[in-house]
Amino acid sequence: MKFAIQTLFAIGFTALALNASAGKWSQNNGVVSSDTEIVESTAIESISVEEEHGIIFMREEEKLARDVYTTLYGLWGMNIFNNIAKSEQSHMDAMKVLIDKYALADPNIDDSVGVYSDYHFVETYEELVTLGSESLESALRVGIIIEELDIKDIKEMENEVEGNDDIVSTYEELLKGSRNHLRAFWDVFSSKGLTYEPQFISQEEFDAIINSPMETGNLK
Repeated sequence: MKFAIQTLFAIGFTALALNASAGKWSQNNGVVSSDTEIVESTAIESISVEEEHGIIFMREEEKLARDVYTTLYGLWGMNIFNNIAKSEQSHMDAMKVLIDKYALADPNIDDSVGVYSDYHFVETYEELVTLGSESLESALRVGIIIEELDIKDIKEMENEVEGNDDIVSTYEELLKGSRNHLRAFWDVFSSKGLTYEPQFISQEEFDAIINSPMETGNLK
């Protein structure tokens, strides 16, 4: 199934760990401070324009994911959305650590739901919420779309990094979270007898993720 939002999706998303049951939270003992310690313990290196763009982009993208899941939780009352929204806040905080370390301008000047510095995020938020409002099935589908696209985009951002281990480390944690959330959404979605065709990663990669166990990491 193809969606009009693909034209808006030069944007990715993120998350962390849930178990596969209907929204029961599952996480390791690590918290944001663990990743913060890793970032703060590494020296400040020179940063490229591409790396700067990636950090700013991911900060606002994490807010987008948080806002969409917060809104869908309000619509459907399913705990999986509320739990992931909390994890998205942790990811926003992780990106803020990088922003502060490299003295970048924080795009999140207004933390209100649905408000972004880049208007493309506004359009994408509205499109995702519209789709997710159609039915619970559609809301769960939005979760899968977000996590699938997030995996694609984080990898692209990571490929732009040259030698900054702190940035790479943060992106690796975000990838673990996105894979975990994809597994969680898929377990709930598929338990209802629903099907999904990957749009942003290959079927092979999608299958490898959903058929592998939850991962542990440093972020909440």
